[in-house]
Order: sequence, then C-alpha cells, then structure tokens
Amino acid sequence: MIITLKKDTPKNEVERIIKSYEDRGFQVNNSQGSNYHILGLIGDTTSLDEKIIKANPWIEDVTRIAAPYKKANRLFHPEDTIVEAAGIKIGGNEKIVIIGGPCSVEGEDQICRIAQEVKDAGGTMLRGGAYKPRTSPYAFQGLESEGIRAMAEARKRTGLPIVSELMDAEHIDEFVENVDIIQIGARNMQNFSLLKAVGKTKKPILLKRGLANTIEEWIMSAEYIMAGGNENVILCERGIRTFEKYTRNTLDLSVVPIIKEKTHLPIIIDPSHATGNWKLIESMSLAAIAAGADGLIIEVHDNPECAWSDGAQSLKPEKFANVIKKGRAIAQVIGRDL
Repeated sequence: MIITLKKDTPKNEVERIIKSYEDRGFQVNNSQGSNYHILGLIGDTTSLDEKIIKANPWIEDVTRIAAPYKKANRLFHPEDTIVEAAGIKIGGNEKIVIIGGPCSVEGEDQICRIAQEVKDAGGTMLRGGAYKPRTSPYAFQGLESEGIRAMAEARKRTGLPIVSELMDAEHIDEFVENVDIIQIGARNMQNFSLLKAVGKTKKPILLKRGLANTIEEWIMSAEYIMAGGNENVILCERGIRTFEKYTRNTLDLSVVPIIKEKTHLPIIIDPSHATGNWKLIESMSLAAIAAGADGLIIEVHDNPECAWSDGAQSLKPEKFANVIKKGRAIAQVIGRDL
C-alpha cells in the first residue's frame, strides 16, 4: 500500500504516522522527493481501510498495489533513479551510456589496446570478462584476478571505468576494490545468496535478466539487492531463451518501456548476447536507443576470428564506432544525448 502525504506535512506528524504503522507490524518505506512524500507499507494490508487512513488531514491519497516488489516500484519512487559510477551518470534523461569491450580479457596488452579503441570510437565504459561462466567445463574460464588487474591497468591508461562479472561472493572484496560496476550475469540472476551479498555493498550493480525469467522475477532479483541496502541497481536485458534458432536468444525490447513504467531503475540493452551475431548488433542497438534504453553493452574485439570466446557476436572497433555515430542521430530524435 502507498500512502501519499501532503507536501507541507510537519516532520513530527510524519514520524507519528510512520510509528503508528510500525507498531502494527508493517515495514514502512519513507520516500521523499522535491515534489512528493510517499510512505510504502510492506506487509499484509488487507486489514487496512483506505477511508479511515484518508481521514487523517495530512494524508493526500492511498493506493493499493499488487506488485510484490516495493523498493524498485515506481509507485514508491516516482522520480527516475540515476546511478553514478566513476562520475558517469546512468538513467533518467542523462547521456546514453555505451559500454564496449571483449567477452574475455585475454591479457593486459589485448585489453589495453581494445580499451583505447573503445574510447576512440566514443565508448563510455569498458567491459571485460575475467571470471567466465561457461556452459562447458572445458571452455576457457577466464584469467580471473590477472584479468581484473589487466582491466584496472586499461582504466589507468584510458580513463574508462570498468564493468566485469562477479560469479562468487568470495571475490566481492576484489571487485569492490577494483571494478566500477559489478555485473551479475544471467545465470546468477536468482543466486539469492550472491544478490544479498552485493546488496551489502554500495557498488553499482548491473543485473542481467535470466535465460528464461519473467520481468517480475527479474525485478524481484533487483529487490533482493535493494533490500540489502544497495539501491544502485541497473537492469540489463540480454535476450531470453525461446524456441527460435536464428538468433542466440530472443531480444525483448518491450522490456524498456515496461521497466520504465513499473520501476524507477535504469535499463541498458545487451544486443551481443541477445543476437549472437555481429551482423544484427547495429540494428538492435539503434532499436534499443529508439525504445528509450539508458545504455548499451556491446562486445568489441579487434580480431574476433581469434577471440577466446564469443567472437561471432563481437564487433570490430570500426563497426562499433559506426553504431555510436548512428546512435547519436537516433538519440537526438528522442531528445537524448549519446
């Protein structure tokens, strides 16, 4: 249930109202912005009568909600959340963020070289996998800590903040110290112990949608992180598994307006994992920008034919630059910068 207070409600009155509901066993989420003041009641509100609640002269309105997520719900937080990572703002009407880099870090020279190419093309941040979740146990599993150190060196040389995937809670300290945005991959979207662990940090979290998860399940995973105290969550659509074989996954661009309607969180699109084919990345990237995405995360490799992983879905730097060039034109049409 959402209780909207009048803008001029005195602080002592707000505290009194909150305490009255906490005494009845409800958890109260107190959210105040420049143009609103909202109390979100978490718990079984079936016993509450809206008419009685609205009898309080300081209460403007009462709304019942069915959605199980509260902290991520736009009704509780009408203003867009803007997540800041290393000085770069993501969400709201801020500049569209373009994250580029290889699927796997293959060494310091490789990641530093590609980082410079991503920067020269107009990229905003650098992505790279140091710990790699692979379907086959015999596939390349990543350079691990060596890869994280290589990415940190690339950041030092180029100034690009870095994004990398965390697979296990035992490496949290390493990621908090070295990584600007911690990615939780599709396979770990419902690894609730890991979500709780990153919820205790203050690092921005890039949460990818699971292979076959509903939008509500995805938002509930974000709720796990936010319930732990970390509200710096960015959602990432990377396609879901369907019966279609022409693409690696099925990219669901309808999630962009849905996420913006249901939540206040930023959302970015991963056209590389969604399509699995470099030929489709440009068109899907432009469509994502047109749909209102707050950013893109694209795999970039200067020699994809020899990439250690996912070369087929990686753009060469010149094609990556072309996506950004065309993307700027699309962004301008919808009133955004890129």
